[in-house]
Amino acid sequence: MAFSVLNRRPDSGLGNVRSSPGDPSRNIDWVLMFAMSCLAVIGCMTVYSASRTKFGSGATQPFGYVFATRQVVFVIIASVAMLFMMSLDYQWLREKAKFLYGLTIVTLVLLFLLGSVSNGAQLSFDVGPINFQPAEFAKVTVLLALAAFLSEENSDSVSYERFIGSLWLGGVPTALIILQPDLGSSSVIVALMMGLLLVAGARAKYIFMITVLAVTTVAAAVVSGLVDDYQLNRITAWLNPNSQDPAMQEFIYQGRNALRATSLGGITGQGWLQGTLTNTRGDIPVQWADFPFSAIAEQFGLIGCGVVLGLFGLALFRIWRIAHLSKDLLGTYLCAGVFTMLLWQLFQNVAMTLGLMPITGLPMPFISYGGSGIVTFFVLFGLVQSVHMRRMR
Repeated sequence: MAFSVLNRRPDSGLGNVRSSPGDPSRNIDWVLMFAMSCLAVIGCMTVYSASRTKFGSGATQPFGYVFATRQVVFVIIASVAMLFMMSLDYQWLREKAKFLYGLTIVTLVLLFLLGSVSNGAQLSFDVGPINFQPAEFAKVTVLLALAAFLSEENSDSVSYERFIGSLWLGGVPTALIILQPDLGSSSVIVALMMGLLLVAGARAKYIFMITVLAVTTVAAAVVSGLVDDYQLNRITAWLNPNSQDPAMQEFIYQGRNALRATSLGGITGQGWLQGTLTNTRGDIPVQWADFPFSAIAEQFGLIGCGVVLGLFGLALFRIWRIAHLSKDLLGTYLCAGVFTMLLWQLFQNVAMTLGLMPITGLPMPFISYGGSGIVTFFVLFGLVQSVHMRRMR
């Protein structure tokens, strides 16, 4: 027995561990996995609590069980997608980036022909109970394309030619998403472009050019009438919250009650399923999708909000750490892109709940109801895990 132990091969491990330290399966970032799992569980609980009461009835309805059950199913599907992404070498995805990017452009164009119309916008393909939003998955494919393109130069700075190429790669899907119109998702793609170029070493004037181009594109879409009144009313309602225009009352009502619910929570909150606006009266339309942060604040107060934001902070820190540990620029850029999109989308959702930003409909990652958004961020985190798992190989 002693002889067999002494002659064990160096990379055979100890006990039942049979792989070498560099094996991807032994390098999962469990801290990041813990933060993501906690957020997903909190999201399911929030969706249930915010949707269980029918508007104005004051009575518990099976409505909440339907949305909560769907959210759990979305999380299960997203977990499988994340595990699949983790199993892939992110370097292999570099080779598929062009194909996936092209497929995304085709899908965004087809959306204008085959997409379903809701409130004047064509955001998704509706196939029975499934709503597929191409703009959500564009976040993954545009990230892959931009990261692969920028990493080819292998330099500490971005040349002018590489900058123009990046503008085309990010600008085409952004323009198509604006035309849907979906200003929230397009802002995420713009934030992704700026974050990647900043990390890649782009000059400040290049970042300024992206900002000007984005603002000009949105302004042109508004002036030409491509952005409908429903989208514009969201911004107008934010700028003029005392307006008596009937077209803006829906957004003013949503925003005011979301802010009220947030303030009613105080330090410790009113308790699980005990929120006045969230659970008793149901006074915040589509709270489970657009304003889940207000549901958390009213029920669990400042402490609950601190826990949720702390989990997001932990996730952001681990992603930043993995970006530094990456063995190549591609891995660093991929992590930087996920970091930027997560940070921007979190900021936008919380800020619109607090009345600091207009209502854009951007979901809170892992918390808001919606299959496309949940699957997208699970896939993005799987991509980050793939970088971490292969940092030693």
